[in-house]
Amino acid sequence: MSIEVSNLSFSYGDRLILDRVSFTAMDNQLLSILGPNGVGKTTLFRCILGLLKGYDGHALLNGINIKGLSIKDMAKLIAYVPQSHYPSFNFSVFDMVLMGTTNQVSTISSPGQMQVKLVNAVLEKLGIYHLKNHGYFRISSGERQLALIARALVQETKILLLDEPTSNLDYGNQVLVLTQIKSLAKEGYTIIQSTHNPDQTFMFSDVVLALKNGRIMACGAPRDIYTENLIQNLYGVDVEMQSFYEDKAKFCIPKIIIEEDYNHRFNSNM
Repeated sequence: MSIEVSNLSFSYGDRLILDRVSFTAMDNQLLSILGPNGVGKTTLFRCILGLLKGYDGHALLNGINIKGLSIKDMAKLIAYVPQSHYPSFNFSVFDMVLMGTTNQVSTISSPGQMQVKLVNAVLEKLGIYHLKNHGYFRISSGERQLALIARALVQETKILLLDEPTSNLDYGNQVLVLTQIKSLAKEGYTIIQSTHNPDQTFMFSDVVLALKNGRIMACGAPRDIYTENLIQNLYGVDVEMQSFYEDKAKFCIPKIIIEEDYNHRFNSNM
């Protein structure tokens, strides 16, 4: 399974949002689109999903141009997890996930035992089976995010798009969700997530695409492209990059904090 984007450009009126973006995401791979707010990450997702049609270039799912696919055909190939979701009613977690099986039944049919078994299996897989009868509004933000991922999985597609899946989560839930996403990639899923957290992106991603002003600034394995200069160009912050565990983890420390700490220690010793 793959997503191939080639020279994709999109504008809102005279405002250019995406400028000749090209990349390929493959199975067994977590590709993270990294960049600050407002650089076109969500717009890129909407183009890939076929929600925005007026773009130049191509977006292919398994070699098929998405512009020729119906909504039902798209639902059989790709699943989407939005940045936030607030349903009108406090559905149970089970019912929220069951909604993801609608692409498997006709418009006049209801989900059957096969869909019920699938939902239970996916809830068990993600470790939230015990929440199946809980109201969606009554669980934590991290658990809600896992429920949305479960709803995407029951579509039985092998391509997942996740729009900033950890943006509203505390640290523990961020690690919980990212660990599950990484596990899915290892199982053979093709996963693209958007994010603005460089440290987490380095630790969990197989490939990183750095995006700013609608253009790709760098794309490749995290250890190959992560530099202090890249982070400065993306976010406008001077950082010092520290490596740990034989370069398996890198963290960006703003230089202003380092300088303030140095000045404090120096003045304290005067």
